Amino acid sequence: MMGWPQNDASGAFWRSDVDKVAARLAAVLDVYRPQVVLTYGADGFYGHPDHIQAHRVTVAAVERTASTEKLYFIALPKSALAGFVELAQADGLELPDWVEGDPPFGTDDELVGTYVDCTPVVGAKYAALAAHASQGDNAFFLDMGAELFGAIFAIEAFVRAKDSTGAPLPEDDLFAGLR
Repeated sequence: MMGWPQNDASGAFWRSDVDKVAARLAAVLDVYRPQVVLTYGADGFYGHPDHIQAHRVTVAAVERTASTEKLYFIALPKSALAGFVELAQADGLELPDWVEGDPPFGTDDELVGTYVDCTPVVGAKYAALAAHASQGDNAFFLDMGAELFGAIFAIEAFVRAKDSTGAPLPEDDLFAGLR
């Protein structure tokens, strides 16, 4: 997390050279030629330094390649964040201080153009978070249990940053215009 001493380690992703890592990722993109690429927004979703670096690297790599037709940034609409807080509080979940009030993260709703229903895989999302050992101390999301987690995180939102298909917004499919 931002401010942690691990970010200063010489091998920390946060400290990696963007151009060097982007060149490596661009080489992978050139081999596999994905039509759609997802990454974090410039704020790293909630300020996580490695997520910020993933954004920088991915955007630079996509700019170096010709195969990617659509680039999306993962988003948490501010209206959904407010709804999350209401549901969690109604369920009696104690929220961290950084979630309540006016959190310093979230995406303005008008920037979000794509909403994907992930209800069929929300259980796998919960299990994946539970397996993310390095963040266990901060994953209050696990405390909410699978049912509340599913009610809150069944819909994924995205900002479409690049599109060569001309697919109209809003979308409910990241591959809209490509099928």
